[in-house]
Amino acid sequence: MKTLVLGVGNILLSDEGVGVHVVRLLRERYRFPQEVTILDGGTLGLDLLPYVEEAERLLIIDAVQMDAPPGTVARLEGEQIPAVLSLKYSPHQAGVSDLLAAARLLGRSPAEVVLWGIQPASLDVGLELSSTVADQVEVLLQNVLAELQRWGICPLNDTGSDQLHQEG
Repeated sequence: MKTLVLGVGNILLSDEGVGVHVVRLLRERYRFPQEVTILDGGTLGLDLLPYVEEAERLLIIDAVQMDAPPGTVARLEGEQIPAVLSLKYSPHQAGVSDLLAAARLLGRSPAEVVLWGIQPASLDVGLELSSTVADQVEVLLQNVLAELQRWGICPLNDTGSDQLHQEG
């Protein structure tokens, strides 16, 4: 089953780039099975459609506007993730929303879509994450790994040993 882990966001706007930062950590620390694609989607929006169309499962990592305290980590699934522009959870959400809507329109939407996000503390111009969000990056990363484990995906850490143990 093809799985796409997609980190999105603008790394020039501090916490807005958290999805990209987490994807980079996944690439640096872990090796994934061949059927798993770890992709830095940045702000590419509809240019990501070919990747989404091929995926049977899609895990998005993003900064999300939830009116929650900065650093709050949240999980959204399926219809909870806006596929139209009526709700805006992120400054670049139009691209993600359009992407999901286009995949649905074409009948090529992944069977499972999950978004792991974090409430930003700062969207100011800057390459660094705010300390509030930076302190939660490991929590977000572990939630992403746990989600993948629920899907039966157990990456190897960079030393080649099992990082996660599949139960059952």
